[in-house]
Order: sequence, then structure tokens, then C-alpha cells
Amino acid sequence: MKLHLGCWHRHIPGFVHVDLCDYPHIDHKAGIDALPFIADGTAELIYCSHAFEYFDRQEAPRVLAEWHRVLQPGGLLRLAVPDFEALIEVYRETGAIERVLGPLYGRMEIATPGGPRCLYHRTCYDEKSLAALLLAHGFVGAERWDWRTTEHAQIDDHSQAYFPHMDKANGRLVSLNLQARKVAR
Repeated sequence: MKLHLGCWHRHIPGFVHVDLCDYPHIDHKAGIDALPFIADGTAELIYCSHAFEYFDRQEAPRVLAEWHRVLQPGGLLRLAVPDFEALIEVYRETGAIERVLGPLYGRMEIATPGGPRCLYHRTCYDEKSLAALLLAHGFVGAERWDWRTTEHAQIDDHSQAYFPHMDKANGRLVSLNLQARKVAR
């Protein structure tokens, strides 16, 4: 089983989709921090693009523990979050705070079964801090991943966020794409 957590309107064939949003392709309309409908150790891959930062630093360990629970031993957690270091460089280069406000604060209004809900990013990460968090919560081998080499490369999501916008050939990737594995038994 492959899970796509916080999928929003994006559908990846072959994945189980979980999100609060109300879209027809979503298999489980639920928060991504509690997955009681997924049995222990059954997911080979969890993919979460630009949704983990909606949990603050105090909530993150609980969320990672839940994802760790559903991953099989050796399973892969593939994350994409706004890259704080890259965004700081964009700001330094442009001097334009409006270029980084969206990725840093991420206000998003979503339609849910209970009505509209507004979400905001609650933290940010650089590679060092996210890798340390993963290591502290049962994951190993944290490394960057290239969206071009994944089975979901054709899905244009925030893991492919560049500055200038959509300049994937010459721009700066402003998504921190980091993956790690659940410790195998």
C-alpha cells in the first residue's frame, strides 16, 4: 500500500488518498495525523507534499509516530516541505517579502465535509532540522530526493516548487524534499 497524505486535489494512481478536503478521489476524508483506518505496518510508502508543516513542532512527534506505526519495516517516508534556507536566499536575492510569505505561512482555505476550513503553516524546516527530527523518531537514512525520479513525477505538486515560479530548468527549488526509512526489524 502507498499512501498520499494531504493530497488535496492531486490524484496519484495506485495510491490511497487521505485529506480533509472533499474531492471524489479521496479515499479517506480525514486528518493526516490519525490513521485508524490503516493497519499497523501495512504501508510501503507514505508521500506527503507540503502538508507536514501544518503541524507545529510540538505536534510533529505525534504525527511522525502515527506515520511510523502504519509504515512497514523498511518502509519509506517521503516528505516535501517549504525549504526555509532556499526561501531565505530568494528573499536575499529579491528583497521582496511577498515572494516568500506564501510558502512560509501557507494560508489555504479548503472545502471539507463540515464546511470551509482555513489552514496555516505552523512551522518551517531546513534540511538539518527535518533530518534530526526524523532520526529522533525512528527513521534512518534521511536524504534529499529528486521529484523527477519518483513514480509521482507527473503530478505537478509543491515538491516541484521553484523560484521563479515554474522555472524548473533554471530556477531555484524552494521545496525541501527529504525521505527516510522506518528502521527495519
